[in-house]
Amino acid sequence: MPIPQGFTSIFNGQNLAGWRISLTNHHGRTSEWRIDNGVLTATQDTPGNGGILLSDGIYKDFEVYLEIKPDWGCDGGLFLRSNERGQAYQVMIDYLEGGDVGGIHGERLEGVKNALSDHFQNYWKKDDWNALRARIEGAVPHISVWLNGQKITDWTDTANHAADGAVDGHIALQVHGGKRWVKGGYHRFRNIGVRELR
Repeated sequence: MPIPQGFTSIFNGQNLAGWRISLTNHHGRTSEWRIDNGVLTATQDTPGNGGILLSDGIYKDFEVYLEIKPDWGCDGGLFLRSNERGQAYQVMIDYLEGGDVGGIHGERLEGVKNALSDHFQNYWKKDDWNALRARIEGAVPHISVWLNGQKITDWTDTANHAADGAVDGHIALQVHGGKRWVKGGYHRFRNIGVRELR
């Protein structure tokens, strides 16, 4: 599917221009961020060594659209308003037993209560590409998530729990560190776009 009208592409499908690997996050420094026929693939480069890929751009109130195709057994996420260390509001892409896609997690944020998505499995296309869209707005974040056009999450925090009270930050893609990753598994991303809210 093409990026929706009104969104600006932030991934050119050819290289990592506009993105960089975080060297300070707690998941690791995996170098396995590759481009294959317009698809960004990501995996642990050695067992347990994950990491995050940060956008160069910094965004405040915005929507991000991307298409995802994770392998079963791989835990990852889409970070909103992330800092260099990977502290962020996370849209979960935890495609494994007991996991969730589209729910909200405070990644290294104090006081954020996890919120699960509304039955993402009802709208998930197994072994196929899935369109994920997330919106974050407000100093006290209100986050909405859509999967294949269906709203599955509508969540508002009780306060701004971002690190140092931040109201903006990077977009980031996560390969979870540790054992929450199946050997030889990949997350795949394509058609990544952002729309800033005025």
